[in-house]
Amino acid sequence: MNMGKIIRSKRNTIALQVCEDATLLVRAPLGVGDDVIRKLILKHHKWIEDKQAEILARNLSFTKKEFVNGEDFFYLGKSYCMKIVKEKNINDKLVFKDRYFYLNEKIKNPRKVFIDWYKKKAYQRISERVDWYAQKRGFQYNKIKISNAQKRWGSCSNSGNLNFTWRLVMAPMSVIDYVVVHELVHLSEKNHSRSFWNMVHFLLPKYKKQREWLKKNGYLLQL
Repeated sequence: MNMGKIIRSKRNTIALQVCEDATLLVRAPLGVGDDVIRKLILKHHKWIEDKQAEILARNLSFTKKEFVNGEDFFYLGKSYCMKIVKEKNINDKLVFKDRYFYLNEKIKNPRKVFIDWYKKKAYQRISERVDWYAQKRGFQYNKIKISNAQKRWGSCSNSGNLNFTWRLVMAPMSVIDYVVVHELVHLSEKNHSRSFWNMVHFLLPKYKKQREWLKKNGYLLQL
C-alpha cells in the first residue's frame, strides 16, 4: 500500500488521515523512519481502504457548480439561491442581498467571482472570531491569511501566522469557531497533545460536534 504524503514535525505520535480527495496523509514525529510508518499503515489498512472507498463514493455524488440561474450556494452554513441579473440591475459583479446571490449576467468567470467574494467575507468573519478568542484568552498572533487550501481548513505557522481556507466561510459560524480556536491553541501547543485538546475543550466545550460536522459535510464546501 502506498504510504501517501508524509509530514514530519515536532509531534509525539503518528496520525493517519484520509483527506477529502481520498489520499492518505501521514503526520509523524521527526525521528520516525519509513519502516515504522509502513508497518502502522499495514496494520490499519482495512480502515484506510474503507475510508477511501467511502470518500470516493461520496465525492462522486457531489456535483460541481455550473453557475446557472437558480443554483444554490452555501454561506455560513445555509444554502442560498443565485439569480443571474442584467447589468442595469446590479453594480457589482456579485451581490448577496435579501437571502439571494445576484450575479451580473455579463460575468464570464463566475467561479473566480464567487471565490473572490468568499475570500473577502472569509477574512472579515474569521478575523472577527480570531480577535474575539485571542482577547478572551490572551493569544498573540502575527497575521491572518485566507488561502486556497483544499486539504486543510486552517494552519498555524511557527512565526504565528494563521492561515484559513476561504471554503471555511461556507460552514456554520460554530464550525468556523472550532477551526479558529484549533489554530489559536496551536500558538502555544504545537502538537495535538492532551494539553492541546484540553485547551480547545475549555474554549469550546462542544468542539467534537463541530469537528464531526466538518468530517461529514466538508466535501460540500466547494464550488
